[in-house]
Amino acid sequence: MAPKGTKSTSMFAHMTRPQVILIILVILCVILFFAPCIFKVIHPGEAGVLFRRCLGGTDTSTVYGEGVHVIFPWDEMVIYDVRVQETSQTIEVITKNGLTLILGVSIHYRPKRKVLGLLHQTIGPDYLKKVVVPKVTSVLRTKVGQFTAEELFSTTQPILQGVFDESFAQLVPRYIVIDDVIVRTIRLPPAIQRAVEAKIEQQHLAEAYEFRLAREQQEARRKEIEAQGYKSYNEIIASSLSTTILQWKGIEATQELARSPNAKVIVVGNGPGNLPIILGADK
Repeated sequence: MAPKGTKSTSMFAHMTRPQVILIILVILCVILFFAPCIFKVIHPGEAGVLFRRCLGGTDTSTVYGEGVHVIFPWDEMVIYDVRVQETSQTIEVITKNGLTLILGVSIHYRPKRKVLGLLHQTIGPDYLKKVVVPKVTSVLRTKVGQFTAEELFSTTQPILQGVFDESFAQLVPRYIVIDDVIVRTIRLPPAIQRAVEAKIEQQHLAEAYEFRLAREQQEARRKEIEAQGYKSYNEIIASSLSTTILQWKGIEATQELARSPNAKVIVVGNGPGNLPIILGADK
């Protein structure tokens, strides 16, 4: 009795070479056709979430890392970018005094890797449009509404940033991280902007004038103190001077002049205090 498998072996043995090549080509075509559904490549900075159609749906317990993963062709691997991403938005807000502002903001965000399955299950890949932008817009409109236009133009960025960061931490779901929201531009209607800038300019000029006035007052005080010092000095010197001391100082000066090498004419007894007069021929 012929062993099992002899019939199938003989069947392949009777096939011609073109038939074998055709079967191999068909198998390769089937593999190539389903390859994108079977082999999933996750690149650097990405992570994957697996959706099993027949075995429980979204796998929220496992996050697939970088590399090649083999799945069933009827399952689906959704790949997320888990690096910090940036989006620029233009948001219209209303200030405390009813003026309309247009803010140009830059949002830095990323999904949390450990709960990527829950993010996919509850929000989905378009979480930027569904959650991030609406939440940021809501916070900006609420917080900017607490300031007037003048305050926004004069308030420093760190103060605004602190208000925004606190609000984002409370409102954004735990699946998403908003690293930073930068207010790049604040635009007013042209007429209002000119009026606000003129008001701020006048405020700065008034502050500069007050500063100069205070500086001049301090300078006047300094000069007054200096004059009092000179007056006290002169009074002390004047009280210590006498005719005898002045004559002695005149004699000392005459002796110094007489010892100089320059040619000179000396007239004795005709100077003030009966001191000699020295007339120098040279400078």
